[in-house]
Amino acid sequence: MIPLCVADPNVDLTVRRIAGNPELRLHLETLGFVAGATVRVVAEHSGNVIVNVKESRVAISDEAARHIYV
Repeated sequence: MIPLCVADPNVDLTVRRIAGNPELRLHLETLGFVAGATVRVVAEHSGNVIVNVKESRVAISDEAARHIYV
C-alpha cells in the first residue's frame, strides 16, 4: 500500500484504506474515496492532486492525499 500522493498518474488504483481523523475520513468518503473504490490520479499541480473518482474529477490537497492508501 502506498499513499495516493505518490501514486503514478493515469493508472487505475483501488482504495485500500482511509486514515486520519474522523472528520477528514468523513469528508473524503463524501467525495467518493471509500475502500474498494477505483481511482485514477490525473495530475498533480502545486501540491494538489487531481483524481478521477466515481466518474468525477476531484482536486484534493497533498495532505489529504497522504491519508488515502491504494
